[in-house]
Amino acid sequence: MKRRTHSIRPRWITWATATACFVLFLFSTVVAFPNQTWNRVPGLPPLSLADFRLGLDLQGGAHLVYEADMSQIAEADRDEALNGVKDVIERRVNAFGVAEPLVQTTVVDGHYRVIIELAGVLDISEAIKQIGETPILEFKEQNLEYTGDLTEEQQAQIDAANALEKTKADGLLADARSVTDFLQFATDTAAADPETLGGDLPSVSGGVYQAVIDDITKNRYAAGTVLPNVYALTNSYSIFKYVEPSTDTNEMQLSHILVCFQGATGCASDRDQIGASLIISEILSKVNGENFADLAMQYSEDGAAEAGGDLGWIQPGGTVPAFDAAAQALAVGAISTSAVETEYGYHLIYKRGERPITTYHLQHLSVRKTLAGDLFPFEQWQNTGLSGKQLETARVEFDPNTGAPLVSLNFDSEGGELFAELTGAHIGEQIAIFLDGEVISAPMVQQRISGGQAVITGDFTLAEAKLLAQRLNAGALPVPVTLVSQQTVGPTLGQESLAKSIDAALIGFGLVALFMILYYRLPGAVAVLTLAGYAVLNLLAYKGLDVTITLAGVAGFILSMGMAVDANVLIFERLKEEVRSGRDVPSALEEAFVRAWPSIRDGNLTTLIASFILFWFSTSFIKGFALTLSIGVLLSMFSAVVITRVVLRLASFTGARRFPWLFGK
Repeated sequence: MKRRTHSIRPRWITWATATACFVLFLFSTVVAFPNQTWNRVPGLPPLSLADFRLGLDLQGGAHLVYEADMSQIAEADRDEALNGVKDVIERRVNAFGVAEPLVQTTVVDGHYRVIIELAGVLDISEAIKQIGETPILEFKEQNLEYTGDLTEEQQAQIDAANALEKTKADGLLADARSVTDFLQFATDTAAADPETLGGDLPSVSGGVYQAVIDDITKNRYAAGTVLPNVYALTNSYSIFKYVEPSTDTNEMQLSHILVCFQGATGCASDRDQIGASLIISEILSKVNGENFADLAMQYSEDGAAEAGGDLGWIQPGGTVPAFDAAAQALAVGAISTSAVETEYGYHLIYKRGERPITTYHLQHLSVRKTLAGDLFPFEQWQNTGLSGKQLETARVEFDPNTGAPLVSLNFDSEGGELFAELTGAHIGEQIAIFLDGEVISAPMVQQRISGGQAVITGDFTLAEAKLLAQRLNAGALPVPVTLVSQQTVGPTLGQESLAKSIDAALIGFGLVALFMILYYRLPGAVAVLTLAGYAVLNLLAYKGLDVTITLAGVAGFILSMGMAVDANVLIFERLKEEVRSGRDVPSALEEAFVRAWPSIRDGNLTTLIASFILFWFSTSFIKGFALTLSIGVLLSMFSAVVITRVVLRLASFTGARRFPWLFGK
C-alpha cells in the first residue's frame, strides 16, 4: 500500500502557534489565580477579579422548599399564580446579595412547590422570615412638599432653576401658539426632551387644573384656543390648549346600602341570592331618607358602611354601568324602589343631591419644575392605605382604539372607595404602584375614578403587560406559602467538600500523569504538560462564563479530563504504529494526528450531544455536570489537536527525533 506523504509546515508557523498557546496559558493562569500570580509581582498594579462562583454544596447555605396553597385559586389560574409567587421570591432572595440564587417551581400530584437554594446564606431564620411573608402591593401618593428647612442658599438655588424653567416654558408657549397641531407638537417635544411632558387630558373638572378652568370661564376663551399664559402648577410650568367643553352634566350626591351574596365580587358571605333578596326586602319595608344612614351602618357590607353609605359626589360614568343608570334615573331625594344588581351584589341607592358640572377637554405641554426634593433628596412617596389586600384581580386587556395592551385592575368595595378618593385628590399627579418596595408603575391621574376599576396604560409590549399583571396578582391573590422542608449546609461542610474535590482532582491528575509518562514516554510527558494547560483553560472558561461550580460540576470536569487524556491516547497509539512501521518522527507525527482525528471527533461529538440533552431536560445538579462536561470536551479537543500537536512538533525539531524509542519504537 502506498504511503501518504505530509508536507512539513515552516518552522516559524509552529513557533508562532507555540507562542500564542504559551501566552494563552499565562493569561488563563493570571485570570484564574490573580492573587497567586499577578498580584505577587512587585511594581504591578493590583488586579481585582471576581472569585470562582461556588454552589450550595461547596460554599454552604440554605435549601428551602415551600408549598403554595392553591385552594382558593381557580385551577386555570394556578400556574400563573405560582409563576407570580416565583417572581416575587426571586426578587426577595436577590436582596440577600446571593451569588446566583436558584428558585424553581414544581407541580407533582397537585402539590405546587417552590424550591429555593441560597448559596452563602447561613442565617436561615432571616431567609425564612423574608421569603415566607405575603408579597406586599402598595399604592402610594407623591409627596411633593420638601419637609426640611431650606437655607437661603438652597432656596436661591431652587429659584434660579425655576427661573430657567419658566423661561423655557415661555419660549415653548410662543412656539405652541404658532403651530397648527398643538397635540402633535406637545407629544413630539416631550419625546425629544425628558424634562417636558405633553399629552391629552380629555376630561378635567378641577383639582390642580382649577386655575386653568377659572381662567377659561373668566376670559371666555373660545374652544380651540391655546391659552396665552404659562400656569405655575405644583410641579410644572404648563401650557394648555382649550379644546372644548364637554356636554353639561350633573354630578350626583349618592349613598347606598350593599347586600352581597356568594359569588359576587369581593363578597365574603356564604348567603345565596335569595337570602340577599330577602334582606333587601326587609330594608325596603322601613327605609326612608332619615334612617338611611343608620340602616346602611347596620346592613351595608362595604367600606362606605361606617360613613352611613355615603359615596360622595359621583360623576356620570363614575360607577359600574347598572349602578350608574339606576342612579341617574332617580329624582333628588328618592330611594330606589327595588334592588339594583351589580357584580358586587344588591344595592339600594339614595340620591341625596345633584348639581351641574362642566368638564373640559384640554391638551398640555409642561416643563418640569425643580423641586426641593430634586436637589435635596427625601422620601418622595407616602402610603395611602390602599394596598394589595383590596385588589381582587389584574388582567391584560387591549385599548379598543389603538389595540395597545394595558392592565385592568379590579378592587373590592373598600378598595374602590379608597381608589376613588385617592384619584379625586390627585388629578394631574402620579400615583405609584409598589410591589415589594419597588415601583412597577407610576401612571398620571387624569380624572376621579369610581366603581372599583382602573387601568394602567403605558408603552407596554404584550409580554410586559402580562408580566405586570402577573406581579400584581402575585401581590393580591391569597397564595400563602408553607415551609415544608429546610436544610442548612454549613461553611465547614462546604469547605470540606471543596477540599476533597480538589484532592480527588489532584490525585486523578497525578495517577494519569504517571501512567502517561511511563507508557508513552516523551509524548506522555507532553500530554501531562498540555493537560495542565487544559485544566487552566477550563478555569478561565468557568470565570468567563460565570459558571457556578458544584460537586456535580467538579465530577464533570474530572470526567472531561479523562476524555482529554483519551484523545491523546488515540494520537499516541497511532504515532507508535507509524514510528514502528519505519516512518521518521515528523512524518509519523502528522500521520498520527490525521488518522486519529475522526475517532476523536466522533467520540467527543456523541458526548456533547448527550451533555446538551442532559442540560436542557434535567434539574440543576445534572445541569452543572452537563455544563462542565461540555466545556471540558470542547477544550479537550483544542488541547489535544492544537497544543499537544505543536509541542510534539517542537520536540521533533530537536535532537529527540534521533531517539525513536522516546516516541514508542
